[in-house]
Amino acid sequence: MDRLSSRLKERVATALVLTLLAAFPNPASAMDEAATEARLAALQKQMAAMQRELQTLRRRPAPTAVAEARSATGPGGSRLTRRTQALQGIPGSEPRTPAFVQAETVCEGNAMPLGHVCFTPGGFVELAGFYRTPNQAADIASDFAGIPFRNSFQAREGEFRFSARQSRLSGLVTAMIDPSLKASGYAEFDFLGAGVTSNSRESNSYVPRIRQVWAALDQSEWGVHVLAGQAFSLATTNLSGITPLKEQIPLTIDAQYVPGFNWARTPQIRVSKDLGQGLWAAASLESPQSVLPPSPFTVPAGINLNNSGDAGGLNNSTTTYSNSEAPDILAKLAWEPGWGHYELKGVGRLFSDRLVGKTDTEAGYGIGGAATLPIVKDYADLQLSGLAGRGIGRYGSAQLPDFALRADGSVAAVPMFQLLAGLVGHVQPGTDVYAYAGWEHAERTGSLSLAGYGSPNLVVTGCDVEGSAAALCQAESRDIRQVTGGFWHDLYKGSYGRLVAGAQASYTTRDAFRGAAGVAPSTHMVVGLASLRYYPF
Repeated sequence: MDRLSSRLKERVATALVLTLLAAFPNPASAMDEAATEARLAALQKQMAAMQRELQTLRRRPAPTAVAEARSATGPGGSRLTRRTQALQGIPGSEPRTPAFVQAETVCEGNAMPLGHVCFTPGGFVELAGFYRTPNQAADIASDFAGIPFRNSFQAREGEFRFSARQSRLSGLVTAMIDPSLKASGYAEFDFLGAGVTSNSRESNSYVPRIRQVWAALDQSEWGVHVLAGQAFSLATTNLSGITPLKEQIPLTIDAQYVPGFNWARTPQIRVSKDLGQGLWAAASLESPQSVLPPSPFTVPAGINLNNSGDAGGLNNSTTTYSNSEAPDILAKLAWEPGWGHYELKGVGRLFSDRLVGKTDTEAGYGIGGAATLPIVKDYADLQLSGLAGRGIGRYGSAQLPDFALRADGSVAAVPMFQLLAGLVGHVQPGTDVYAYAGWEHAERTGSLSLAGYGSPNLVVTGCDVEGSAAALCQAESRDIRQVTGGFWHDLYKGSYGRLVAGAQASYTTRDAFRGAAGVAPSTHMVVGLASLRYYPF
């Protein structure tokens, strides 16, 4: 860059001399008109060459910006990172990684220049097929805590469905405001939302659903990163650093992932800081919402702990919203010492209900960690994560309840833990196999009645008798466990995108608390899934 600047200075000096000679000719030399025109023509050629060189210089990436872009992604990132991002349809993942730099924004890979920014399209089109035992009347996302017991007719039925609703659209906009300040925005949608008119009878008319919509600023000189919008929760394990779009999402076809996996996608504001080489810290304020126990849980008269959505306020009037007076507070520390990725994370929550004459509140919390270990470099990765505390059901795939009620109507956060282990193998380029084992466990909490959770007085003697009334099967989930495995294989990968086939099988058990007569109900579910995805970008 310095050499080019020196050359330009020399050319400018020469041009100025020629300009002076042309403007003030020597009368004694008797220069004729033809010589003057030739000199002016030479000057014009030099000026044109200078303009071309300046344009080339402006379009050339600044070395600091290129280094920053490469250091942010590495040489494409680890294979696990690239494949996980690709299977989630994240823009810029395999087969190309775009770099965004300054100097009128140079876009690489499949990023398209739009003025001074780059736009990277992403997503995939999917046809999935699945079979479940029992019949959950569910789409591609399984309800792990809602597996019916054997008294239900659905427990003795199966269900087969095709679905295209997990197909995804996404886009990433990135711009280098200056060599150390990057701005980005990301939006991601699928079709797993259901409006009041949605059905599968003829038109299969389902609505688009927000997955992620956020904006971020990254100041590399200060090592500060700010994100605002809806994104994966800070509770979700990352593949590297604490970076959006680099979450460690299970490779499953099932859209509810795996029991024991900690995640949420919530509106939030997050700030993270680079503490040093391979060390990061972050904190976030995230939109609160509580998971309440399902039936047979009963709220006593005179207590309000959730309300139906207000359609006039643009909430869903067919569901309920818990009382929320403060955001969830999350913090994370990530460390990469040179081998593996490690995390320590914490969650702070506040629950409340309203009794006649007073508002009752109780704090919830969770402490957890995660590790990603490349046990065989480029061939096998071991993933471990866990979260334990009180009132953390919201952050687990099984969606066990956050709290119940004590005998006096006050809030009682449910003690629980969530564990996940996974093994991902890269058999060959374009072929990955995976296996996960997950477990979510809840403890008895609160009143020894339907207002508490897991009461030993619950009637569960009819849970194994087909056709028994719901009153004879008041089972509440204590443990949700799953083992699952599958593969993804590239059928085609090239200039026209990527065509991927995958298959998955899972076995899930739901064990309830021991109730009256010492009975401890248990049920299970087997799911087989297959997927064909096309990634055009």
